[in-house]
Amino acid sequence: MKRLLLLFLCLSISKLVAQKKNFGEVHGYIYEQTKQIAIPFASITLKSEEGEIIAGVVSNKTGKFSLKKIPFGTYVLDVQFMGFDSLVKNINLSKSNAKLQLNKLYLKESNVILDDVTVKKDETYIVQKIDRKVINIGKDITATGANALQVLQNAPSVSVDAQSGSISLRGNENVRILINGKPSNMDPAQLLRQTPSTLLKQIEIITSPSAKYNPEGMSGIINFILKKNADAGFNGTIMVGLEHSKHTRPNSSIDLNYNTGSINLYGNYSSYFGKLRTIQNIERVDKFLTQDFDFLYDYNDHSFRVGADLFIDKKNTVSVYTYQTVSRNSLSNNALFQSDTGNLYTPNISNYDFSERIYNIDYKHTLKNEGSIELEVNYSDYKNPEESINRLPQDPSNRLYHYNNDIDDTQKSWLINLDFEKIILDSVKLETGLEYRSQLMHNSIITNQEIEVGSPVTIVPRGNTNFNYDRFIYSAYFNLNKEFGKLSLQAGMRFEQYNVFGLFSNTEQIANVPYSDKEFNIYPSVFASYAITSKDNVQLAYSRRVERPSFTQVTPIQEWVSPLTTSQGNQNLSLQFTNSFEINYTRTIPKGYIIFGTFYRRLSNRIGRTIQQSETNPDIQIMSYDNYDFADNYGVELSGSYKIYKWWNIVPSVEAYIQQSEGIINNQMESVKNTYFKTVFRNSFKINKGFNAQLTINHRGRRKNIQFEVEPFTTVDLGASLNILNDKGTISIRGADIFNNFNYKYFSDNPFPQNGSYSLENDLFYIGFSYAFGGSEGKTRSRKERDDNESRGGLF
Repeated sequence: MKRLLLLFLCLSISKLVAQKKNFGEVHGYIYEQTKQIAIPFASITLKSEEGEIIAGVVSNKTGKFSLKKIPFGTYVLDVQFMGFDSLVKNINLSKSNAKLQLNKLYLKESNVILDDVTVKKDETYIVQKIDRKVINIGKDITATGANALQVLQNAPSVSVDAQSGSISLRGNENVRILINGKPSNMDPAQLLRQTPSTLLKQIEIITSPSAKYNPEGMSGIINFILKKNADAGFNGTIMVGLEHSKHTRPNSSIDLNYNTGSINLYGNYSSYFGKLRTIQNIERVDKFLTQDFDFLYDYNDHSFRVGADLFIDKKNTVSVYTYQTVSRNSLSNNALFQSDTGNLYTPNISNYDFSERIYNIDYKHTLKNEGSIELEVNYSDYKNPEESINRLPQDPSNRLYHYNNDIDDTQKSWLINLDFEKIILDSVKLETGLEYRSQLMHNSIITNQEIEVGSPVTIVPRGNTNFNYDRFIYSAYFNLNKEFGKLSLQAGMRFEQYNVFGLFSNTEQIANVPYSDKEFNIYPSVFASYAITSKDNVQLAYSRRVERPSFTQVTPIQEWVSPLTTSQGNQNLSLQFTNSFEINYTRTIPKGYIIFGTFYRRLSNRIGRTIQQSETNPDIQIMSYDNYDFADNYGVELSGSYKIYKWWNIVPSVEAYIQQSEGIINNQMESVKNTYFKTVFRNSFKINKGFNAQLTINHRGRRKNIQFEVEPFTTVDLGASLNILNDKGTISIRGADIFNNFNYKYFSDNPFPQNGSYSLENDLFYIGFSYAFGGSEGKTRSRKERDDNESRGGLF
């Protein structure tokens, strides 16, 4: 009996060994051909010669994939990823070739076919990555001739206030705006208005950044990646256009590059000039009091970017560039106030001559086993002198309304990063680094204005003011990444020491007012991704973020917004924090894809508004800021793409956010919970090979905060393009808000009942022409580039 058992055991072991010897493995990496960086989430399918699917996986963060327990034989390896040409490769597994190592397989960014869905390189499409949505900006007709702020209006998860230019991410205005991964000292709305859509390559919407990134921005980060042509030889694109509404606004841009293979030189220039008019009306409901404003913004904007990439060898790359903007603008306002006690006409004009100059240098050294070390230095110098002339024609001796301001506003910033990446313990990827940030701000006002104070009311000089505000931030971070089959995890922490020093002085005050704060905080982040199938992926994320009081929120300088509105900062503000949780699900379907997401945010020590009636005049409201206990925000998002016919593709999105806001109005705590809906329905039509059209319907639901409620509206945009001159030239036309439905109306009950409206130049017509020359593709640099943020958050 024992001999029979022993014989049976030997036969079983022999059979298992024989079976094992008849199986092989396939290993490799998926990379982008141009930038030579890893592609996560690429779909790798192994098929028989007859087309039967044998096995399938998706690549991890480093682009690595493995197919195991594959019977010996001849197969077809099919690699696919949205926005890239598919790669098909014949392979053979045998006893002599049982462990096949393919090394790097390169995908070319051009066309991609996924389940009968063809996405062209020049089309705009969205990719859901591990920690962000990436909007690849193609030749989007409804964005032709527009600026970056206008392009953002149709982006998922984002809302843009057309009146103020404020940007919200998932219903929250505490969002950090970056250009090429770098912050700017300019106002975000102003910065994006000066950035033409022709310079945009991608928009990254990062709702839960990893510990690698700056934790500022409660709702996340929106990063605009500019184009940097790297085609071989001499190439370029020229664009000219004309936008017309109540006024005509020309714009133009040129993009050039020269690539020899060892060095790539590139540059672009753009200009915008013209006028924009805004009409605002405010009417009190409880009494006869109206405010009518006629704003005219006259702008002349110029920006250029020049840079070079030097490929020293395969392991060393140096890159330098400068990005500069110059703008000479004016904002005039004819304001009329009517009441029972009389009328007040106060025309004013502000002249601006601002500029920002950014200089950047980056060095990257590639180590063995997919490691690298990178040093980057970025310097920004911002200046915005302003001359403000305010008049009261009926009484020029009245210094309450008839006065001049000379304002000096300067900001200087340094950003230094040292990043290190390395595979440790065979399969764990370590990302770690150090960062130094400084921001030196100065604001001074020389004025002859007088103000009313006290009870009984007395009139005193406002006084000349100076405010210096300096911030220093020292950071260190680490991320650990590990793959467990279909499950990938990342955990990281960021450590930051935050120091701020300020000093305020006023010629009417005896003593200077110092301001300082020092904070040390830790910001953890955790990500998990599970590939259910090659077409289904679910992602979970957690991160802790911070919103530090801004210069505007803490400045003691009282800003005179209008005769009936004044704003002032609060130097006692504390940091506010948010803990963010989110889940995202992505599925590729026949002829398209679906992206679903939901999130929850708990905001603690939240910074909110305070509104008080003036003691000297009950019709005047004084606005400031304060900290409140907490607020809860949550929401859901659903978007997708579907090709109905070969000539018709739709990209719908639906978003719903529930927002809680708190504030103090006339010493009473007010709390509001608002449900906000946003929908975008984009249609793309391919009429023939060179003629395309787009129709976009955009709906914004009702919005409400502690003071105002804004009525909903719907806009319709239409555009068409025609390729000429052997497809090197393109004529584009578009109409924005073609039915003029954008009626920005609002009303309020606190601190007094009032109705208001804005009339903007939102309905417009554009015609433009672009011409591209050159076009052979060549080598581009392989630096990781924070400004490209190609690490994709570090999970896959």
